[in-house]
Amino acid sequence: MPAKDQFHDIVKATLIQIGWTITDDPLILEFDNTVVQIDLAGQQLIGAEQGLTKIAIEVKSFLSPSTIYDFHLAIGQCMSYRVALKMKDPDRKLYLAIPVFIYQDFFRRPFAQQVIQEAQINLLTFEPGQEVTLEWIN
Repeated sequence: MPAKDQFHDIVKATLIQIGWTITDDPLILEFDNTVVQIDLAGQQLIGAEQGLTKIAIEVKSFLSPSTIYDFHLAIGQCMSYRVALKMKDPDRKLYLAIPVFIYQDFFRRPFAQQVIQEAQINLLTFEPGQEVTLEWIN
């Protein structure tokens, strides 16, 4: 099993705090002798008419010396995970959880914004020092 990201438990606790039920830690999808492990999966009852909202979250710390390298890895991973979810759990929406400082310092740059838009990546920002979800960005 792959090692958990440094901020995994913070993101998990934050989701629980705002009303999400964690259903999988990790979410394991198997097909064609391939195993995909997405960090977290959760669900939340939005309303009687709307039913359950289901999410999968890949947590990334972006603490290595090369932010662009981490960015490339995260985008590629999310694209692969989205394909796996489409095949095995199409009602679940994928998010990339990132620290707010990385969002402000890197993800708001025009290049990163264009890549995120082209790759159709949903973001969830959080404050690592606090168990607070700051923003869901679709």
